[in-house]
Amino acid sequence: MSESGGGGGTRAIIAAMSANLGIAITKLIAALLSGSGAMLAEAVHSFADTINQVLLLIGGRRSKKTADEEHPFGYGRARFLYGFLVAIILFSVGGAYSIYEGVHKLQNPEPLEVPWLPIVVIVISMVLEGFSLRTARHESLPLKGSGSWISFIRRAKAPELPIVLMEDTAALTGLVFALLGVGLTIITGDPLFDSLGTLFIGALLLLVALVLGIETKSLLIGEGASAENVATIRDAFNAHPDVESLIHMKTLYLGPDELMIAAKVAFPKATRLVEIATAIDALEADLRAKIPAARVIYIEPDIYHPVGEGAPATDAIVIKSTD
Repeated sequence: MSESGGGGGTRAIIAAMSANLGIAITKLIAALLSGSGAMLAEAVHSFADTINQVLLLIGGRRSKKTADEEHPFGYGRARFLYGFLVAIILFSVGGAYSIYEGVHKLQNPEPLEVPWLPIVVIVISMVLEGFSLRTARHESLPLKGSGSWISFIRRAKAPELPIVLMEDTAALTGLVFALLGVGLTIITGDPLFDSLGTLFIGALLLLVALVLGIETKSLLIGEGASAENVATIRDAFNAHPDVESLIHMKTLYLGPDELMIAAKVAFPKATRLVEIATAIDALEADLRAKIPAARVIYIEPDIYHPVGEGAPATDAIVIKSTD
């Protein structure tokens, strides 16, 4: 999922939660009065989205807990966990229910009552969802950089903003499906279109669940720094005057805003311990200046052994300075 973690997009989450709760209640009332399956599916969708935002806020709060003996690297991954719960459980439940409701309406078609009401609710919901999407987009722009929105959703380490962006986009698309379903049912008098709109909404939610599930699963398993940041880290090591070469390096995101760097660095054989310690301190400061998320850094000093001269297997991967 851009490399910056960001602060979790709290403003965007609260805006989306407020909008979705009001929309969900309004949609439910309209569904009960009109008998529209598409409207009921949209109500379930909005209620699910509201719970999604609550979970994202809980995850953000729990991720700030101070590290302890049981979790020495802190609780940053709580945000990944709650993002995964949102992606899989709630989206899938919303999608599965919508498909069930669509199939049920196909088997037991019912005419729409008060047909104008769903149309009014859908139009109002579009305005509110558009406001929520605009807020999420505004919050995401500083983190997105010059890349595409698809790239941002795929590469962002903080799950909250990509989830809200996809939620709001799915909500607007679902409202279009609902508008078409209800509108065609009103025009033709055939409830089939309302049922098809409900099925399309369910399929949309399942698709979003699949995409977000794949991305957040990758974060839970553990993602390293991007190729661009790996190159920055490598260059910082190899550019240091006291470093002979970078022998081996691994990175891992402990949370959206916390990158761990572990490296084995070769120093000249005659270097004194105090000089190595000073060089390591300088390297850590340089890395944190270049990559603010690099908060946990472990550097192991070593002597470079060319491949074939008894080097351990892990040292066979050598990124050597060119000077």
